[in-house]
Amino acid sequence: MIYLDHNATTPLCPEARGAMLPLLEDLLGNPSGIHEPGRLARAAVDDARDRIASLLGAKPHEIIFTSGGTESCNLALLGLARRHRADALDKKHLVTAATEHHAVLHAMRSLARREGFDLTEVPVDAQGLVDPEVFAAALRPETILASVMIANNETGVIQPIAKLAGLCRESGILFHADAVQAFGKIPCMPGELGVDALSATAHKFYGPHGAGFLWLRSGISIEAIQYGGFHENERRPGTENVPAIAGMAAAAEVAVKEALGFEEALRETALREELWKGIQAIDPTAVRNASAAPVLANTLNVSFPGCDGETLLMGLDLEGVAVSSGSACMVGSIQASHVLLAMGVSEDLARATVRFSLGRETNLSVIEGTLKALTRVLKRQSRYTQG
Repeated sequence: MIYLDHNATTPLCPEARGAMLPLLEDLLGNPSGIHEPGRLARAAVDDARDRIASLLGAKPHEIIFTSGGTESCNLALLGLARRHRADALDKKHLVTAATEHHAVLHAMRSLARREGFDLTEVPVDAQGLVDPEVFAAALRPETILASVMIANNETGVIQPIAKLAGLCRESGILFHADAVQAFGKIPCMPGELGVDALSATAHKFYGPHGAGFLWLRSGISIEAIQYGGFHENERRPGTENVPAIAGMAAAAEVAVKEALGFEEALRETALREELWKGIQAIDPTAVRNASAAPVLANTLNVSFPGCDGETLLMGLDLEGVAVSSGSACMVGSIQASHVLLAMGVSEDLARATVRFSLGRETNLSVIEGTLKALTRVLKRQSRYTQG
């Protein structure tokens, strides 16, 4: 199997596995327990918190452990909006971008639909970028919270987060950054970005499923969105997933070192460009989305005019190549990507899109195998399309 869907999830790295196995085999205690097994579990959680905080240039109490990226984003948006609207009832305006992940868009829309907030979804340009001037124009005196993702999960487009966060800071507006796709691929130091909250999840950077974190700037209060305990400094109730948290910390250390070194990014960039060159040779009509924007080194989003996206994905799967459309899949069909539609891509072209996302184990032979498989799939689809 050729695996080119790393933006969906990554394989567990040896460092994470090594950190988790002893805890899976020998851990007996609940980290909230006062006995020795509980204290040992708590020590593992505290150690992981210290290590992740150090990677972010943060304080340990600024790290809130969650079940993953979706919960981290929901906690940030729902928790901050509700808590700070309670402090200033006249502030009820939210701002986000039209290309955000549904973990952000749906949370924001729920606040607008159910809880009386106003929401502005800022448009993007044809490259998927948020224009800081357009973003600034969307801010109002009553704006309380804005959220923009650092890097898009479908296109890999990297947003000018420091500029956007700076605009919010000047106006006293809280700013949340969804770093789920970016953390471990590019530097994501919250202090340098100037954000107030930042979300990430382990399984995007070779850690385990079921663990994530929300970094929340010291001094900013948040309302819990779940109930049942006083864990995580009363901000997120529930017994911590100790083995997964330890694995996340180990994976994060490897990923951040890699991101700061840039060597892996340069390697993946070269492979991505080799893949694109090969696709152009196979299908000169293929369209590379966000071709002029800064993008993650591992991400290539391509539309194939005249093709059916679902048939492409199924055909590649049968050839042993795992890729994604990058958009929501429904039974019997692929929905057109809201990200591509927001960029002005036609619905037909958006439905004919494949996202290739590379990883550490991707090499030239993987790229060559993918191109051979794609050639066969496109030939079959061409015959099918022509009747």
